[in-house]
Amino acid sequence: MRAVVQRVSKAKVEINGKINGEIGKGFLIFVAVHRDDEISDIDYLAKKIENLRVFEDEDGKMNLSIQDIRGELLVVSQFTLYGDCRKGNRPSFIQSAKSPKSLDNYEIFLEKLRSTGLKVETGEFGADMDVSLVNDGPVTIQLDSSKIY
Repeated sequence: MRAVVQRVSKAKVEINGKINGEIGKGFLIFVAVHRDDEISDIDYLAKKIENLRVFEDEDGKMNLSIQDIRGELLVVSQFTLYGDCRKGNRPSFIQSAKSPKSLDNYEIFLEKLRSTGLKVETGEFGADMDVSLVNDGPVTIQLDSSKIY
């Protein structure tokens, strides 16, 4: 499982001109499911996001988690995170999970995040979405459950 986590002061996702999810201070999370992912991959990523210390403390150091600041989460499915452009110029997406696995794992991931007690908003799985954000910092972190980075 792979995620791009952006620290934001606000973010929203619109579908057909209507707001589907909107948050204030917190994380905008783009997430993709790998074809070989298991529950342990979902657990790893959810726990890492919950405990990621990238919010500033009273000394201005990135030392606080999303839980510490009671921030909000906006989660957007994005299978293109597994786009492989090493050969040619057209990305290959063969590493991305197909439905129903991708949808099932995405929904389990959302459940894990919601179980933290934080506000969790979403896009719509598989929809064409317009995502707007104000990246705070900017701070953008890449996470991968296979720990390749």
